[in-house]
Order: sequence, then structure tokens, then C-alpha cells
Amino acid sequence: MSIKYAILGLLNYSDMHGYRIKEHIEKNFSHMWSINFGQIYPSLKELKDEGLVRMLGVTPSENGGPHKKLYSITKKGKDEFSRWITVQPEKPMLIRDPFLLKFAFFGFGDDKCAAKIVDEQIKNFEAQLKRRQINRKRWERQGVYVRLLAELGVTQNEMYLKWLRHARKEIEKKLK
Repeated sequence: MSIKYAILGLLNYSDMHGYRIKEHIEKNFSHMWSINFGQIYPSLKELKDEGLVRMLGVTPSENGGPHKKLYSITKKGKDEFSRWITVQPEKPMLIRDPFLLKFAFFGFGDDKCAAKIVDEQIKNFEAQLKRRQINRKRWERQGVYVRLLAELGVTQNEMYLKWLRHARKEIEKKLK
């Protein structure tokens, strides 16, 4: 997925500053898609140059950082986004999780260390599940597709936690 369409999609919901776009992608899409956040501002400039977004204004940052530029999607941007959502995705996403790669090689390491790492993953996914369950109510107001995606996130999180807890029990048996 191109960052171009993620930005256009978010701007369909509301006008946003670049930092808010970055924050939203990081919070809500990181489980299904990864980006290099250094791409956001150059992509916004490119979208502006193509006439797909427009800058509504510039305001000073509260903390003395760079000025905030507020972006809005144009009619041309909405048309391009509408065309994009009708086309099949390029390819299905593969799970790319550094933890799973490490897990594949735990047999060559210390089982106590493996157990600690799994415990940390369990804590992380429990916290993530709690956030997703809280956000699910808010996401339901965004319509059926966002609600269904939120449900998928919760279901995947629950499934992953179930597997992690099972793995932890198996490691614990091995330790005894």
C-alpha cells in the first residue's frame, strides 16, 4: 500500500496536520501495515504538487517546533482515492514480526530468557487488547468497515494472546 492512499484516506475523514497523520497511522494501522514515517512529509508535498491535497493554513507549534501545516483532500484527491479503493490490493500482507523470528530460534538459547521475552510479549499484547477494546466503541461510530476492522484487530489480538499463553506453558514444562 502506498502511503499516498493512506494519507488520502485519512484526509477523507477530516483535515489533519502531518504529525496527526503520522500519529494516527502509528496508533491505528501499525498492526496491518508498516511505513517509514520519514515518508509522510515528502508524500504530503507530492500530493499537494499533484493537486490531490491542499494546504489550508500554517500555525506555529505549541512547543517551538516546526510550524504545523493543515492539509485537506481536494475533489481530485477524492476521485483518485475512490478509484484506488475499487482495485484489488497489490499483494496480501505477510506477518513481519521480529519477535516471531526470534521465537523460531529460541531452541538455541536459554529457556528462562525465552520465557521472560514471552512474558513481555504477553504484557504488551494485553495492553494493546485493552486499548483496542476501548477504541472499538469509538471506531463503531465510523461505519461498518471501520467497525469490522476494529473487530478483526481485537480478534487477532485475542488469538495471539491465546497462542502466547500456550507457548509460555510449554516453555514452563520444558523448564521443569
